[in-house]
Amino acid sequence: MAGRSLPRPSQFVNVDGVTPALMRVPWHSFDLEQALAKLQVSPKVGLSDAEAKKRLRTYGPNKLEERPGPGPLALLLKQFGDFMVAVLAFAAAVSFLLGERIDALAIFSIVALNALFGFVQEYRAERSLAALKEMTAPLTTVRRGGRAKSIRAADVVPGDVLLLKEGDRVPADARILSQASLAVDESPLTGESVPVNKDAGWVGAPDAPLGDRRNMLYMGTSIVRGRAEAVAVATAMGTEIGEIAALIDGAEDEKTPLQRRLEQVGRLLVACCLGIVGLVFALGVLQGAPLYSMFLTGVSLAVAAIPEGLPAVVTIALTLGVQRMIRRNAIVRRLPAVETLGCATVICSDKTGTLTQNQMTVTRILLAGRNVDVTGNGYQPAGEFLDAGRMTGPDADPDLRMALLIGGLCNDASVEWTGRRSDAPRVLGDPTEAALLVCAQKGGPELKSDLAAADRLGEAPFDSDRKRMSVVVRVRAGKFVLVKGAPDAVVARCSRIQRGGRILPMEAADRGRIAKAVDACAGDALRVLALAYRKAGEDDERAASGPRAADVLERDLIFVGLAAMMDPPRPEAARAILLARRAGIETKVVTGDHPRTAEAIAARLGIGRERAVTGAELDAMDDEELKRAVRESRVFARVSPRHKLRIVRALKAQGEIVAMTGDGVNDAPAVKEADIGIAMGRSGTDVTREASSMVLADDNFATIVAAIEEGRGIYDNIRKFIRYLLASNTGEALAMFAAALLGWPLPLLPMQILWVNLVTDGLPAIALGVDPPDKNVLSRPPRKANEGVFTRGLHIKIAVRGCLIAACTLAAFALGLWTGPGGERGIAYARTLAFCTLVASQLIYVFQCRHEHNPLPLSGLLENRWLVLAACASFLMQLASIYWPPFARLFDTVPLSLADWILVLALSGWSQALETALVAFRRAAAKRISLLRV
Repeated sequence: MAGRSLPRPSQFVNVDGVTPALMRVPWHSFDLEQALAKLQVSPKVGLSDAEAKKRLRTYGPNKLEERPGPGPLALLLKQFGDFMVAVLAFAAAVSFLLGERIDALAIFSIVALNALFGFVQEYRAERSLAALKEMTAPLTTVRRGGRAKSIRAADVVPGDVLLLKEGDRVPADARILSQASLAVDESPLTGESVPVNKDAGWVGAPDAPLGDRRNMLYMGTSIVRGRAEAVAVATAMGTEIGEIAALIDGAEDEKTPLQRRLEQVGRLLVACCLGIVGLVFALGVLQGAPLYSMFLTGVSLAVAAIPEGLPAVVTIALTLGVQRMIRRNAIVRRLPAVETLGCATVICSDKTGTLTQNQMTVTRILLAGRNVDVTGNGYQPAGEFLDAGRMTGPDADPDLRMALLIGGLCNDASVEWTGRRSDAPRVLGDPTEAALLVCAQKGGPELKSDLAAADRLGEAPFDSDRKRMSVVVRVRAGKFVLVKGAPDAVVARCSRIQRGGRILPMEAADRGRIAKAVDACAGDALRVLALAYRKAGEDDERAASGPRAADVLERDLIFVGLAAMMDPPRPEAARAILLARRAGIETKVVTGDHPRTAEAIAARLGIGRERAVTGAELDAMDDEELKRAVRESRVFARVSPRHKLRIVRALKAQGEIVAMTGDGVNDAPAVKEADIGIAMGRSGTDVTREASSMVLADDNFATIVAAIEEGRGIYDNIRKFIRYLLASNTGEALAMFAAALLGWPLPLLPMQILWVNLVTDGLPAIALGVDPPDKNVLSRPPRKANEGVFTRGLHIKIAVRGCLIAACTLAAFALGLWTGPGGERGIAYARTLAFCTLVASQLIYVFQCRHEHNPLPLSGLLENRWLVLAACASFLMQLASIYWPPFARLFDTVPLSLADWILVLALSGWSQALETALVAFRRAAAKRISLLRV
């Protein structure tokens, strides 16, 4: 068996350059003889140790590869390459040269803090592939040289015969050779919540979707029932999980809208600062001012114009938003993610575990001639039974009692409860059987006692050919044969039917009604199992341990009813989807589950009643058709990880800001590729969590809407801060420029400029950045991803207010020169007036910036008590610069009288008072006009 003749990766064409080659071999479409011939192995003997070593050298260890990423030092240095960081570093250096060591230290601290945040975020993101490697089982059993042997999963090679049983994790992609009652949990790969029954004899078309390949096992999935022998056909990067690893590795990390906007602002500010420095310096020198003095003035003004507090305010605002989200069970792994979600236009949501609970639940029991609804969700044993809206129970309903006994005793699952509703139960076995067991537990203490006291005397295990399971049990009422399984398989073995506690012959009409009930349940995407029984005799007990147990036990049965179950939608998901729609955000279901199931869940949640687009249909679409499909359709089913990635990329190509939720490994590539990836904390895998930007600790879809609210509020706060800071800095620059143009003495000294920068750009700006979100923030549509910071008239507001602040400052300076004592003391007096007017104008203006559409300065004043305290603290600092002698000498100020302060407040507040009066007048006029119209 020469290893060199096996398929090699280089012999197959990769898809998009990332798909490992071995997966291109359609093993599921080969019959067993053909597959074994291709792999050159005998299933009875397996590989020899020598051949296994040869293949291990050929194919390498069964481990996922990882492209070497940047080391910790490279990641740290990368954080200092940001444009705004470079600007801040320059500002800090200039401040240090000017002797402002405290200012320089503050700026350097801001730079270091932001670099540390970025380093931690990127370092954690690089661990996503390492988490993916953890999914491979450490040990597995194979047949080598005709003997069973336990080896490391890393040593499995193509051609190894795997021996698997219930509870094992599959170590490689494998073609099934034989199986007994085999069911596999493939939800990490496909998103399908129900275990898949496998069949070694099934052979499918080469393009069959992964979820339909009944003769295949895949690395990372788990055996929930039965046992199997399978031959490994692909290992390491050749597996489906290997393909996902390549997709994660190839997904690009793009700058968030917030990062792009801040970079734009930084470049604009630098250009403006250079222009200001050049103009002021040139005018001063031309008018005969000392060269060194004008240099210090120009550079000081430039340093003041650069909002070094911007990264600090953004970081603080994002961090406080993150803290609020943690209290609401959302863990944000990357700070810009909160703001990015605020401009999301589409949420692509996985179904299983995200929109649904990933806990199968019996919702309806269809008895002869009537339906009993079952309340309660998930695996918690709390709920009621309603017959036509009236409460009933097994004590009063013999048909219901028998149905619950069959579901609870013809069952191999177990569910462990902690007793706390917030904790997820631990399920061992088939989730459908767990649903039946939980439903029986809802039957009350007496039924629970009967379940606990029952003895199993024999069984005929579930078989994918028979589609039934049978047990012989002894209960208080006697011995019974209990049967459950697919409706067609069970009903065909029934000759009688139980109705109202009476046993009646089963008529053709009864069979027709049962068939219609099954079809109706299928239309609602409900999984249906039939329940039947009969009295057991001594022959049944003896036959239960024999080779023909099923033939003996499953005959002359009494039909009791149908148990209909589903993975129910999360109760809060429908409201969250409605809120998202009102906020202009569309929700799309993107799942690997069956199309009918996806359609039913979408309809129940209010996403829409429409036909699901399947993965096979997506494969047949070119790029333009795909763009149209993702724009028009809201439900996508039977999709693979590659399909999810294509959907996200197609949406992003059309300018959408995409949030992608997921929990399974199959979601990880799309989660990483999306503008913001959201992982489930409880049901999610480590792979998806590490690839995500945000983790929902409670797996609650509704938390996403809360994050959207936070994100929009944070961006609003950033606009408030930019509006306030740039208008204030513009006022400073225009005042200096106008004075130089008019040939006046400089209205502010370099030290005074830096002090204004510290007093006004510090505490008030930071307090403005933590304003609570507006109450109507979710009533607005999402902002566009390419929207600049200065849109919606912000640049006009900045320019107008900057001119007003400059005018007030120059007016104060001119009045000081006119009324002052003259000489150097007169200039110092005029500068002190201008100095205080400039600070007071900005401290008044900061309250107007709280509401973009409401300029009333006292509107909601106490909503942000930190802003009030910050403004008071800044004003006290300004008073210190005038009345405390050491500061007065440092800033060359003189004390002001009460009359001077009245003048300062009048000049600082007149524009605000005028605007407030105009707004009040307009509102009163509009209200009067509306009353007249009525």
